[in-house]
Amino acid sequence: MIFTASYFAVGIGRLPGFRIDRAGAAFIGAGLMVAFGVLALSDAYRAIDLDTITLLLGVMIVVANLRLSGFFRYASRGILKRAQRPMTLLIAVVMLTGILSAFFVNDAICIAVTPLVLDLVIHTKRNPVPYLLAIAMASNIGSAATITGNPQNMIIGAVSHLSYGRFAAALSPIAAIGLILTVLVIALAYRSEFWTRERLIDHLPAAHASKPLMIKSVLASLAMVVAFFFGVVPARAAISAGAVMLLTRRIKSQKVYQEIDWTLLLMFVGLFIVVAGLEKKLLTPELIGAIGRLHLQSVPILTVVTAVLSNLVSNVPAVLLLKPFVEPLRNQQHAWLTIAMASTLAGNFTLVGSVANLIVVQSACAGGVSIGFWDYFKVGAPLTVMTVAVGLLRL
Repeated sequence: MIFTASYFAVGIGRLPGFRIDRAGAAFIGAGLMVAFGVLALSDAYRAIDLDTITLLLGVMIVVANLRLSGFFRYASRGILKRAQRPMTLLIAVVMLTGILSAFFVNDAICIAVTPLVLDLVIHTKRNPVPYLLAIAMASNIGSAATITGNPQNMIIGAVSHLSYGRFAAALSPIAAIGLILTVLVIALAYRSEFWTRERLIDHLPAAHASKPLMIKSVLASLAMVVAFFFGVVPARAAISAGAVMLLTRRIKSQKVYQEIDWTLLLMFVGLFIVVAGLEKKLLTPELIGAIGRLHLQSVPILTVVTAVLSNLVSNVPAVLLLKPFVEPLRNQQHAWLTIAMASTLAGNFTLVGSVANLIVVQSACAGGVSIGFWDYFKVGAPLTVMTVAVGLLRL
């Protein structure tokens, strides 16, 4: 009952009748697992994957400094100067969002980029909806490329022991093709916006940035990414980069803390404990073995199971739920690559498929732009089918 209630609330984003968000639901579930004796407190502590939490926190600190330095404002201004037409602007938004999401947490990139792109397209008198859809979908697809792209990949990286390079080599080609498909599908869905010879009208104010902080943030980001590829443990590289960025005389630490999504970290802690409680009480070796005989080693079957589960309970909980069923498989690392691909790309199927989608929609609403379920679905559903098909062929 604790598990079902917790995952229901995490899946739909609230608990009916209560003012509780996803993080609160996960934390309450974790507390109840301990309170009712399902897990001892020491077992609950051990259930928390500190590598994942540390990696997520370090990346968030780096992204916070990039945002405070004015890097994203500067980048969006540079894009507009070079993008003379709507189609060029769409390509630039997709590629910028996808590439940044590959190396930093896609949720954080959506938080930083969405208001800037919204401001940009409003000033240029364009329809903001397709560009905002591009941010959400490109952030999901781009994040599939690496272990640090999204929260579920971070969990997979920690439990699978896949190297950063091998993960990227397997999934980055899928992400690259997916970004191209994103441009094509959105351009076809919004032909009146992009099939035009109109030029963009530049009414944007000048971008202001702290160049010393921007240079430091970019160098720290590059050093962190290089460390990932050279085999440094991702959590170690990320927290080291975060520590370097906090050591500054230019901005107060409190400003950086305000940019960090603490609720996401809290949700992760809660989910780790809730899943550990379920594993201890219900997932017996016999049950795990029986489910394992459903041919989960088959890439198509595992892909479909992961994609469906990701849209039922969201991608992070889906990955945690699948963990005990992957352990008996012969080729665990290939299974984890399949789960990483399917759980991430399935996030584009509906508006509630990933947290990144909700971040974009909420930011758009705050800016006076409404994106409905069907606005998203008519682009997201076909794009998901195509990108997952590419992933299947690749894996």
